[in-house]
Amino acid sequence: TREPQQNRVEIIEGCRLPVLRKNQENEDEWPLAEILSVKDLPGRKLYYVHYIDFNKRLDEWVTPDRLDLKKLQFPKKEAKTPTKNGLPGSVPGSPERDVRKSLELGVQAASAPSRGKTLPTPKRKAESVCLATQVSAAVTPGPSLLSSAEESQASVYPALRDSSFSIQPLAALSTNGTTRRLIPPPPGRKRKTCGGTDEMVKVFQNSDPRCSTIYMPPGEDSQDSSDGIPSAPRMTGSLVSDRSHDDIVTRMKNIECIELGRHRLKPWYFSPYPQELTGLPILYLCEYCLKYLKSLKCLQRHLTKCNLRHPPGNEIYRKGTISFFEIDGRKNKSYSQNLCLLAKCFLDHKTLYYDTDPFLFYVMTEYDSKGFHIVGYFSKEKESTEDYNVACILTLPPYQRRGYGKLLIEFSYELSKVEGKTGTPEKPLSDLGLLSYRSYWTQTILEILMNLEPEDGERPQITINEISEITSVKKEDVISTLQYLNLINYYKGQYILTLSEDIVEGHERAMQKRHLRIDSKCLHFTPKDWSKRGKW
Repeated sequence: TREPQQNRVEIIEGCRLPVLRKNQENEDEWPLAEILSVKDLPGRKLYYVHYIDFNKRLDEWVTPDRLDLKKLQFPKKEAKTPTKNGLPGSVPGSPERDVRKSLELGVQAASAPSRGKTLPTPKRKAESVCLATQVSAAVTPGPSLLSSAEESQASVYPALRDSSFSIQPLAALSTNGTTRRLIPPPPGRKRKTCGGTDEMVKVFQNSDPRCSTIYMPPGEDSQDSSDGIPSAPRMTGSLVSDRSHDDIVTRMKNIECIELGRHRLKPWYFSPYPQELTGLPILYLCEYCLKYLKSLKCLQRHLTKCNLRHPPGNEIYRKGTISFFEIDGRKNKSYSQNLCLLAKCFLDHKTLYYDTDPFLFYVMTEYDSKGFHIVGYFSKEKESTEDYNVACILTLPPYQRRGYGKLLIEFSYELSKVEGKTGTPEKPLSDLGLLSYRSYWTQTILEILMNLEPEDGERPQITINEISEITSVKKEDVISTLQYLNLINYYKGQYILTLSEDIVEGHERAMQKRHLRIDSKCLHFTPKDWSKRGKW
């Protein structure tokens, strides 16, 4: 019955309707989707759809029989918006509105065959992308797992930024349930303000897994906005994108398949490889220099001439089969650009630029008799004014969910320890990135708290600053992790941290599974002072 219906109704870009797909349990579901493109093939049409409120990596081409035409919604015309400053033709600034408008009003023009478009390439900035860190996480690729409200919990509450904490027994606290939520204080109730983060903190463990918790509501001057996007633009090689370049072309995957060594990868997102390569069924990459080639014969010919069997640059870490190479974005420009192109296939919300000079790339490899095979990487600015120790981080899909993501994160903090700094990843984090970082912070902080020894029969005490100095995790990330775990409580006039049996047992189980760790003795790294070097 759908075929005659389809003949009567023309589906255009921008239309929304339910589309049949399989969920993680392999069951049929009909989520609402937006048509981004229509492809005419002999005898049939294909539709490129984006599932609303799902991650873009699930976007795909579908056949007409998977569309529910009974609930078809056509694009709505944009209502007139008030002018800004009373000037004709100007509207209040909102990137989301601009993108939506270009999608809804520009779809008619976009139905023509798309020509090769390239992303705007500013003269200065580099490799850039909002830190959509797609690292291995304890979830299967699927719809976006974190709401904006949940992400906002990762931002630092100023009230707690200057507070002290102590860890005290749970038994002394009233128990009224186990829900882990932020509970604002009753109206009108004033709370005593504590001193700085240097103040001592008491650490308690208790068998009672329940506790009553009181949190301070977030203040208005929170360092990160709810969506994690910095309020002011950065003047250095930032990886944060303002999404102003978004259009129909960059919203669609353009590479069907990538062959990299013994793996074939299915890209998740758009990457600006040359237009002539985007129509190929398979794009071939040299796994050592990451050069892209159009056919297997070209790759075989290239391998006879390519002398690399490992990434260029210095090997600064080796333990067992795992090695890390430090690559200068200025000295090894071609490799760095090829690495960015590959990474963009799996990192969304990113603007990719070709000036890699302000960046260092740390590539993790696995060694066998054939050479050093790339597993993942992270990049960082040579000079960061905001204590960022990671700009972009990625574990390639074949190596995800095997502990390599946490190893990359741990290595980035190991470098910060050698540099004598605290560091934090560039915000905002992607869904998988936030999960991985939160898991790493949780395990690292709990490891310290559980190993504290009592002094003179007193409960063990520690300050937030001490945790930050030991781990090189930025103070704000320490506090946001403690808040997320619901460990911070206000008890008898002071802040305390409470470790329940559930938390302790969960941590012990997680650490038993974590076999890959960085050994600081195997790191041979001397930090450079880039501020004293002209143009790096």
